[in-house]
Amino acid sequence: MCGKLKTIMNHAKYVFVTGGVVSGLGKGITAASLGRLLTNRGLKVTIQKFDVYLNVDPGNMSPYRHGEIFVTDDGAETDIDVGHYERFLGKHFTVANNSTTGKIYQNVISRERSGEFNGRDIQVIPHITDEIITQMKAVADGNDVVIIELGGTIGDIESMAHVEAIRQFRKKLGPQGSVLLHLTLIPYLEASGEIKTKPTQNSVRDLSRLGVTADMIVCRTSAHVKLDAETKEKLVMYCNLDSVEDVIHAKDARSIYEVPLLLKEQNMDDIVLKKLGLKAPKGDMREWEKMVDGLTNGGTPKTIAVVGKYVEVPDAYLSVSEAIRAAALATHVKPTIKFIHAEDVEKHGAKKMLQGADAIIVPSGFGKRGLEGKMLTAQYARENKTPFLALGGLGMSSTVLEFAKNVAKIKDEKELFKKGDVMRLGLYKCALTPGSKAHAQYGKAEIAERHRHKYEFQNEFKKQLEDAGLVFSGINKENDLVEIVEIVELKDHPYFVAAHFNAEFISKPYKPHPLFVGLMK
Repeated sequence: MCGKLKTIMNHAKYVFVTGGVVSGLGKGITAASLGRLLTNRGLKVTIQKFDVYLNVDPGNMSPYRHGEIFVTDDGAETDIDVGHYERFLGKHFTVANNSTTGKIYQNVISRERSGEFNGRDIQVIPHITDEIITQMKAVADGNDVVIIELGGTIGDIESMAHVEAIRQFRKKLGPQGSVLLHLTLIPYLEASGEIKTKPTQNSVRDLSRLGVTADMIVCRTSAHVKLDAETKEKLVMYCNLDSVEDVIHAKDARSIYEVPLLLKEQNMDDIVLKKLGLKAPKGDMREWEKMVDGLTNGGTPKTIAVVGKYVEVPDAYLSVSEAIRAAALATHVKPTIKFIHAEDVEKHGAKKMLQGADAIIVPSGFGKRGLEGKMLTAQYARENKTPFLALGGLGMSSTVLEFAKNVAKIKDEKELFKKGDVMRLGLYKCALTPGSKAHAQYGKAEIAERHRHKYEFQNEFKKQLEDAGLVFSGINKENDLVEIVEIVELKDHPYFVAAHFNAEFISKPYKPHPLFVGLMK
């Protein structure tokens, strides 16, 4: 199908996703859901996120401000939405799939400093807008449809250049070259029992003033709100849409993975393809429906404690949560995720905070804050035979340090990990030790996983720890770096694994990560 499409297309078709009224409505989930529907119809789809902040990337941003920093195979530190894109489409994306205003300006200024502009004065139009369009084009090769998600809210000054770039680019793409979906909030007034469309009308008007027309409106509401025919007709009239089919109702769902099914019920993919002048076979969503049913219904109830540093912001551990749910689905478990602050473990004791947990996960983090609480957590799991998985730099280091201190009796255990010359980012290979739990879970001798950490284990302590019963079950042979640590001095311990990498980053809802599956089993 895709081969036939390429013979009649000069370039990829584009779908732009913007948002209005308020932020945080779910543009990323909407983009990912549409991408899933189009992928299921045989089209090659990619998604690109444009963030409007001036940071070059979110790597230095606090989880309290930004949530999780997602890492790609090529070591890019990206927006949380790129994780959604990968999980929904089942693909691995790159640094090109996430851009920021800071990155755009950095590229233009670097070119100006090198003399590329031949002495011209540099302006937002055309130089910044040209750079935005260039980056939009960069992901088109080999794809039938490119979905562009614009961060922020229409009307914010930060996104003005991006909206102007979209206006210019859509003009170049021509008729049926692109579609613009505008996601807005439809508030419901409980007191009067009314839904209000005025905020959406105003948001679409703000977009029109910038020269950009919305082709479809995606209306976010609470789960109990119904968008009746009269309301849809009103939106068609005041938002200058073609018909009521261009008004999509996106109510709150039981799971983010249910959203593609809700959009499919309203023929969103058919409408988009028609506007783009594309034809594709009907998609089969039965496997996806089965997955959603498993996620939202059956399974044996279990409590999974996640002991972290940023638990006030659950989005800081979004990929961990999704990896838990994916593994739970594969093992017929219905998980309740309980976030526990590492400092509370230190303050109130591990027994009080962790008693009752069926499994424990210690995710990654930066800085020494919470280290003691994570070490106490590892000790509790080791001594009480509670299934345990530690992830990333701080997850692994806290686990090894606890063992070194309390089992191997190494007095200078703080010297076990030292800061490397650079942060290790992206995909690294790891050879697994035959007979280890890690080897059994993966079922192969070598793996590749994504990293994001600064500190490395010092191999001069390896023999002391092995003599005390610690098994080093994964090694990066190229750099001789310890990858996975497995505690086996308790022969009957059900599961105790610490990984230096962030295993959660490559987990998918229909392809759960082996280490998370091992934990659930």
